[in-house]
Amino acid sequence: MNAMLAVLRRELSGYFATPVAYVFIVVFLFTAGIFTFYLGQFFERGQADLKAFFLFHPWLYLFFLPALAMRLWAEERKSGTVELLLTLPIPLWAAVLGKFLAAWAFAGIALALTFPLWLTVNWLGSPDNGVIVAGYVGSLLMAGAYLAIGSCLSAVTKNQVIAFVLSVLVCFIFTVAGAPMVLNFFQGWAPRLIVDTIASFSFLSHFNAITEGVIDLRDLVFFLSLTAVWLYATAVVVDFKKAG
Repeated sequence: MNAMLAVLRRELSGYFATPVAYVFIVVFLFTAGIFTFYLGQFFERGQADLKAFFLFHPWLYLFFLPALAMRLWAEERKSGTVELLLTLPIPLWAAVLGKFLAAWAFAGIALALTFPLWLTVNWLGSPDNGVIVAGYVGSLLMAGAYLAIGSCLSAVTKNQVIAFVLSVLVCFIFTVAGAPMVLNFFQGWAPRLIVDTIASFSFLSHFNAITEGVIDLRDLVFFLSLTAVWLYATAVVVDFKKAG
């Protein structure tokens, strides 16, 4: 546990050691505001809630979080510091989990800085704050799943750009898996079981269910188990690259 916390502190402090972290947060907050107030028509809707805010989270994360995760292992491999990290008396699982938790904590900080929107809706009306809390919980869980995918694909290559592109592609597949356009493509020839299985992997359907204020155990298990699977895959890839 101490080894994992050491890696977490090292990685998290590394984010704020350069202006990139601050630029990332500012751009994220600015983009979230644009999507909420203009594309989401926050004021035109005349409702005191944050549905317009959470509506665009999957699409914001689709690009922002792969950009955050692409450096986790690709940069270490490119600079050669991954060999040094893995020769330290640190278990592989501690290194993988520490790096992931640092990125997740950074994403959580960026998400927490959107609290003025929460204050705004409470000032304008009387929203259901339980639904808003559920939305934030779902958003954080979904962010963890995106980052776990990005972590694994960052371990595959030394090139951060390639890691970013691969992460966006895979995350996009998970995001739109339950979309009608995708399901209609399979319904014409695939068995019902396959169609339902594909739909069950959709980030959108699980996240939207949580933002309605219903925190279903199945949705929590989905995001947490998917995160665990991709983190395990990350450890396998890193170990394989180390052996190679």
